[in-house]
Amino acid sequence: MKKRIAIPMDGNMLSEHFGHSQSFAYVDVENNSITNITMMTPPEHQPGSFPRWVAANGATDVIAGGMGPQAVSLFNQAGVNAFVGAPVDTPTNLVNSFLAGKLTLNANYCDHREGDQHGHECRH
Repeated sequence: MKKRIAIPMDGNMLSEHFGHSQSFAYVDVENNSITNITMMTPPEHQPGSFPRWVAANGATDVIAGGMGPQAVSLFNQAGVNAFVGAPVDTPTNLVNSFLAGKLTLNANYCDHREGDQHGHECRH
């Protein structure tokens, strides 16, 4: 089984908010083992740009903290599995937990309404 798992990053850890990611770790997996991790800087964030960019870079899956419903929908349309509500951790730990079926996900879909940028219910 080959997978390419994208993880939005804030420094060396998973970013709690998908749209605020500074970089993405692309973790290549073959036969349930990590074979490579590549860090990439995303384009400037505009609504819908990150999911398209992640899919265009070959991701089969994305593991994220908080993510809006539009991003989830765009991933679904692109055939990329979105796993939302992951804990803050390193890409290696997240992917190894995911592969072992032990990654705890607490679905965290952010819904940013106009003017609601700081006092919302997202877990970040």
